[in-house]
Amino acid sequence: MSTGRVRSAVAADLPALTDIYNHYVANTTITFDLVPFTPDGRRAWFDAHSTGGPHRLLVAADADGTLVGYATSSQWRPKAAYDTTVESSVYCRADAVGRGIGSLLYGALSDALATEDVHRVVAGVSLPNPASIALHKRCGFREVGVFTHVGRKFGKYWDVAWFEKALPR
Repeated sequence: MSTGRVRSAVAADLPALTDIYNHYVANTTITFDLVPFTPDGRRAWFDAHSTGGPHRLLVAADADGTLVGYATSSQWRPKAAYDTTVESSVYCRADAVGRGIGSLLYGALSDALATEDVHRVVAGVSLPNPASIALHKRCGFREVGVFTHVGRKFGKYWDVAWFEKALPR
């Protein structure tokens, strides 16, 4: 993606972020949410991220400013001992998949987290999803295990592979 940029998300991005995510809610098992959101329904999620600190929300925009994807680092578990671990996610607009946006976003997210008190980044990938597995491996994650039949969507149970990435200290 040579004609765009990555930046921190702003409130005006919420409708586009919601549209990107809702495609995956309605059409895939990439997320286990079952009901599409409204922008207002995603506001708490948006507000849980900041432009600093370990919980980030970055967006990739085309040269004309149209959002084509986003990456997050979010709280992994609510116990304080887990505060140096974040869970990451990357979503690309359906018509922008395969353009390198996921790699661009993960690179920017890793750079943003490099100065934070983050020791590990984890990511869950519902299976099968060879493109996401390839993205995570390309971005320095390693698979650490698979939870079987942990999500039910579209009348079927799905497995989730877990990946981790150490951040240099």
